[in-house]
Amino acid sequence: MKVPKKIDKFRRVLFRSITRQIGSNAKKQDLRNIEPDKIKKVLIIRPNHRLGNLLLTTPLVQEITTTFPNAHIDFLAKGMLAPIVFKNYKKVTNFILLHKRPFDNILSYLSIWLKMPFKKYDLVINTVKCSSSGKLLTKITPATYKIYEYEDDENTKSQTIHHAKEAVIAMRTALYGSDLEKVTKEVPMLAIKCSDEELQKGKDILASLMGKTENIIAIFTFATGDKCYSKEWWSTFYQHLLVAFPDHQIVEILPYENVSQIDFKATSFYSKDIREMASVMAACNIFIGADSGIMHLACASGVPTLGLFSGRMEQFRPYGKNNNAVDISSTGIAYWTEEIKGILNPSPKAIDQEH
Repeated sequence: MKVPKKIDKFRRVLFRSITRQIGSNAKKQDLRNIEPDKIKKVLIIRPNHRLGNLLLTTPLVQEITTTFPNAHIDFLAKGMLAPIVFKNYKKVTNFILLHKRPFDNILSYLSIWLKMPFKKYDLVINTVKCSSSGKLLTKITPATYKIYEYEDDENTKSQTIHHAKEAVIAMRTALYGSDLEKVTKEVPMLAIKCSDEELQKGKDILASLMGKTENIIAIFTFATGDKCYSKEWWSTFYQHLLVAFPDHQIVEILPYENVSQIDFKATSFYSKDIREMASVMAACNIFIGADSGIMHLACASGVPTLGLFSGRMEQFRPYGKNNNAVDISSTGIAYWTEEIKGILNPSPKAIDQEH
């Protein structure tokens, strides 16, 4: 049962007003005396079902695994994607899954909420500060230590922190205080951790589609809402790619909806299996697409990724190594072309540089 927009909006406003003060004192908790080896049971709370949002928590999982070598992780999410995303994360041993549409299965949904106060963890982390349900779940779940949210301080309040880095920096700040070297060191990249078998399957699929696996540009022309650029825009850009990169073939990665903003003019690949999609994209030389879950999936697969944004992009742009983003509202096609060339043929310095 789909909840009417007005009711859903009212629910969000109500929850935010109720949870505004939750964690206001605990979020500044000093965890510098923690003994990492004694942290054995961790709960990550991300009550969301969207692919992109789950992928944006993969740096936190990597950070926890490195920081607390004896820890096993429970992951609380919505929907059924989390076990697929974290399939090859051996330290994620249990998933607590809320129904994507609570009113479709209200008893199951409520039972999870009612069980949380009877669990016990060494550490609970709420990954997103604007998540009312995340803060409330953090509040009701017993734990020795809790981290409610990332909070700006004198060193970071003037910066825009990437969404994937917020929970990592929140945990580091609680652990290391004002030790900027430890707090601001490089954050792990998004990673879906495709296995060797999955990567080989991706290469085989790409070879069957394109006849080879060299010089392949992957594009994704779909997105939601105003992030989905028009067919005219994509047609112009696609034709430009054909002219600017004559030695490359283009494969279009299709969305779940099986639609194309270039009307299927390029060779296309369709799959409902996100790990298979990741393995195919990993075999390409570059992925180009607008801000979407599939853009984050491409980044997590390891393929060099160029994000096409319109306006503010610092919180969600692909970061690390040979990834980049462009603001199409303030730059032109010649600039985008140079960025693509830079990714396809990186200088030795650019390979080591984090954007």
